[in-house]
Amino acid sequence: MSYTLNIGHFYPELLNLYGDKGNVTALKKRVEWRNMEVNVIEISENDEIDFNSIDIAVIGGGSEKELLTVLKKLQNVSADLKSYVESSGVVLAVCGGFEMLGESLFLNGKKEKGLGVLNMHSEQGSKRFTGNVVAETDFGKIVGFENHSGRTYIENNAPLGTVVCGNGNNGEDKKEGVVYKNLFGTYLHGALLPKNPELADEIILRALKRKYGEDIKLAPLDDSCEERAKQYIVDLCR
Repeated sequence: MSYTLNIGHFYPELLNLYGDKGNVTALKKRVEWRNMEVNVIEISENDEIDFNSIDIAVIGGGSEKELLTVLKKLQNVSADLKSYVESSGVVLAVCGGFEMLGESLFLNGKKEKGLGVLNMHSEQGSKRFTGNVVAETDFGKIVGFENHSGRTYIENNAPLGTVVCGNGNNGEDKKEGVVYKNLFGTYLHGALLPKNPELADEIILRALKRKYGEDIKLAPLDDSCEERAKQYIVDLCR
């Protein structure tokens, strides 16, 4: 049987401040390398969003001005986004995209209503967290670069990982990101997925299983370059 995945890239013209488009590229290539079909649907400011046509939704980070623009757009479809998540739709949300999923966040020094997809909230910190991060997850060790002044508290939700090096969500509880059903939120740039192929494959596999409902296994790939890049960051954090 042939498989096809549709990746919805949300507002790439606004949310690509730290090269988060690389996450879409990594997903696309890792699907193609396994001889499966993949379509990237770029969702721009004036586009309507059909969540039924999306297998993986990718929401990147951006400047506070651009994030506010996106937040206002997504508030119009927040119920549809939440329904997509509750039906096990696959989402990768990075930095500001991650913060927007909660009940509230701060943009331009002002508290804004979030999308309410998850029971979590973000506050404004006095110090900006920047630098490399290493975290232990259920999908192996992941690495990335954080650059945020927000402090996110995920309440009773499960974190993506436990911080070994760096600050993570708030610099207090050693949690990095969040996992809820098939939603992955994180503060990690880099871009994240090129250096973390295990996580990229987990996202792909969940999307395939949700769409086709089969016992699907991904063919292995040569990830030696990716692993060397990851190990370089791990060594820097020692």
